[in-house]
Amino acid sequence: MAPTHVGSRHARALETLSIVVEEIHVPLFEQALLGVCDTVGMFEEDDEQRYWRLEAVKEKGRNEEELDNALALVRAMTGVDAPLYRQNTEAEGWLARTQEAFPPQYVGRRFCIRGTHLKETSPSNRLDIILDAGIAFGSGEHGSTRGCLRALEQIAHRRPRHILDMGCGSGILAMAAARLLHRPVLAVDIEPWSVRVAASNARLNRLGPLLDCRFGNGWHTEAVRRNAPYDLVFANILARPLCRMAKDLARNLQAGGTAILAGLLNTQARMVLVAHQRQGLILEKQLREGPWSTLILRKPI
Repeated sequence: MAPTHVGSRHARALETLSIVVEEIHVPLFEQALLGVCDTVGMFEEDDEQRYWRLEAVKEKGRNEEELDNALALVRAMTGVDAPLYRQNTEAEGWLARTQEAFPPQYVGRRFCIRGTHLKETSPSNRLDIILDAGIAFGSGEHGSTRGCLRALEQIAHRRPRHILDMGCGSGILAMAAARLLHRPVLAVDIEPWSVRVAASNARLNRLGPLLDCRFGNGWHTEAVRRNAPYDLVFANILARPLCRMAKDLARNLQAGGTAILAGLLNTQARMVLVAHQRQGLILEKQLREGPWSTLILRKPI
């Protein structure tokens, strides 16, 4: 699941929501906002990175009940009663400001993530992933996304042929794998909106024939079971769901296959790693991007 989403480009009345939480609680509060807001970004609130400010943009009056329910659930889970602040945001010029905040993102040695508003071409050694700044703000900036793309570069020499992006979000990882490896990718998400966006992004990048975007509930998805086993699995989700899915991942990963896990904070990496080591997977490398970790795991032959 890609951690930043955006909705309508043409909202009539917008508002910016902000909430400050400790680093350990960022993923859950971020996930609560992602389901109902137009954009979600993260900003360091102090020099020690202990507290982070989440800022989200949404159309005023839209999805209010869903937002209240999502925040209430996260507050109950974490015991953190962080207040939510609101500020009116001028709709006119919002897309332009979003575009200004979405410059080309150069990730690793091979990838360039750029918005459709950018007309210049990337260096010849870079593979473009094109996203609409109005529906993909911050996609290349999130540490989880960057970590997964760097991990993909490092394991590409294995030439995986059966690839799954579990929790595909905007489809950025699935598209990167398809573009770099020239192989089909099954992209699955539990949110129908994300599946539609991923399919749209695949067409935008002329990768439609290589991406099979499906709505489904994780490893219970029929298409996921039917196409197993996989020799490369991306799972950019959250730490606790990753732990719960460890057994299914190990069962559906081909011997010698690679799993790239992300969506977890540095402080959560050990917990996720142990859950997968118990299923027989081996840690090859841990990559860090700010407060976020990406794990590269391998199933023994």
